Amino acid sequence: MSIRQIKPKIFSVGTIDWDRRIFDELIPLPDGTSYNSYLIEGSEKTALIDTVDPTKIDELLKNLSSLDVDKIDYVIANHAEQDHSGGLPFVLDKFPMAKVVTNAKCKNLLMIHLHIPEDKFIEIGDNDTISLGDKTLQFIMTPWVHWPETMTTYIPEDKILFTCDFFGSHLATSDMYVEDKGAVYIGAKRYYAEIMMPFRKTVANNVKKIENLDIKIIAPSHGPLYNEPKFIIDAYKDWTSDDVKNEVIIPYVSMHGSTQILVDRLVEMLIDSGIYVKPFNIPYTDTGELAMALVDAATVVVGTPTVLAGAHPAAVYATFLFNALRPKTRFVSIIGSFGWGGRAVEQLAGLLTNVKPEIIEPVIVKGCPDGDAFKKLERLANEIIKRHNGLTSN
Repeated sequence: MSIRQIKPKIFSVGTIDWDRRIFDELIPLPDGTSYNSYLIEGSEKTALIDTVDPTKIDELLKNLSSLDVDKIDYVIANHAEQDHSGGLPFVLDKFPMAKVVTNAKCKNLLMIHLHIPEDKFIEIGDNDTISLGDKTLQFIMTPWVHWPETMTTYIPEDKILFTCDFFGSHLATSDMYVEDKGAVYIGAKRYYAEIMMPFRKTVANNVKKIENLDIKIIAPSHGPLYNEPKFIIDAYKDWTSDDVKNEVIIPYVSMHGSTQILVDRLVEMLIDSGIYVKPFNIPYTDTGELAMALVDAATVVVGTPTVLAGAHPAAVYATFLFNALRPKTRFVSIIGSFGWGGRAVEQLAGLLTNVKPEIIEPVIVKGCPDGDAFKKLERLANEIIKRHNGLTSN
């Protein structure tokens, strides 16, 4: 990644990972990602805000060398996760006089995960500041976006907020600032859905916390920078609100076609009633797309056949994901089929320990659906329609 000047004496020195396609061996990255790192040259001191994934450390060090950086006084660790702090030991080797500036929780994690000695740290608290001479670094604790130790760094003189994962997007792009708002909105929503949504209430409080600052630029550690901060702040307000949309999401799997018939008929009924519907055939689904769809949906209907007296493992996974991500979904139901018996409904319902939606009576049929099954499905559709008609926001 080429070096970019954001403001006088403030540079983007991170790297783009064009080819990375999975994160944490879990999250698909269809558009790659970036590891943004920022160099701040004050009149008296120099600071580096976050580093990069260790696989890209050579590029970061090359960028610093290209700027003729001969000393770094402070390395700010906004977040301990390795894609931002994994390069920290290498930076400290290159600049042995540098101190790591972070909060107590992050310090502890960095000592455990990266074996950084305790005497290398300067520990700070909420709203503490460090002077670089003509520039000030102000530290604002923003926990659970998405780890307990996360924080942001603000430069009041330049009105730039460095947010690490907060407001980020897994998006490899040569644009320094947001140019394609549609693409960035999708990338940021996907990112929020995959890692921020389980902490929705806390994230909402952190949005309120940073809103009081005079911000001209938001500089995250993944994806492009925002020179129109309102764009991403308003998006986060929407995603973290309690409002749901007139949408039904149907993650399903069908082995021999019976559950598929039920899904197709339910989709048709709901569309005819003016409800936005999106089915996800789980074995062929990008889990990031499913997570993103869960951000706004009022209702989720899981479709499953019965396997060895229980739900299909793919449906179990989708239900587990739903429970782990804790969306604001208000209503849930289950549809599916069985051959001779089973407890698929009880199994899936038992997985919903973190969320408390209203469960609408499931429709589970024996064998291939017939007229009686379709009548039950119609009752389910009508129950969903009735509840959606009562939504305060659609």
